[in-house]
Amino acid sequence: MLFPAVIHKDPASDYSVTVPDMPGCFTAGKTIEEAVSNIQDAAECHYSGESDVPIASSLERWINVPDYAGGTWILVDVDLSRINVKAKRVNITLPENLLFAIDRYAEAHRLTRSGLLALAAGQYIHA
Repeated sequence: MLFPAVIHKDPASDYSVTVPDMPGCFTAGKTIEEAVSNIQDAAECHYSGESDVPIASSLERWINVPDYAGGTWILVDVDLSRINVKAKRVNITLPENLLFAIDRYAEAHRLTRSGLLALAAGQYIHA
């Protein structure tokens, strides 16, 4: 998922990258490339075990916020499926024929029902 991120460089420090949609999630690097490449790891560490992983907003939401003035804006691709979040049991209702199809597909592909539904929902949402 593409998240707006802002790069700052103070003369006496490394490049820093902040992802405003992920409060408290930031990283740095000696080069812009290093700082940007660290974003995925920063997101995974920041949200590990959490269930409230954010959805990306538009760049327009943040571009005029004074806290980020003077920075360079980029869009970064954060793979939310790599974030280790807590599982939560839910109760859903599905048509019986769809449930049978899900189970057959999951078994044929060596997945659990929950695993298949999570994978499918994640692909649908993040497409």
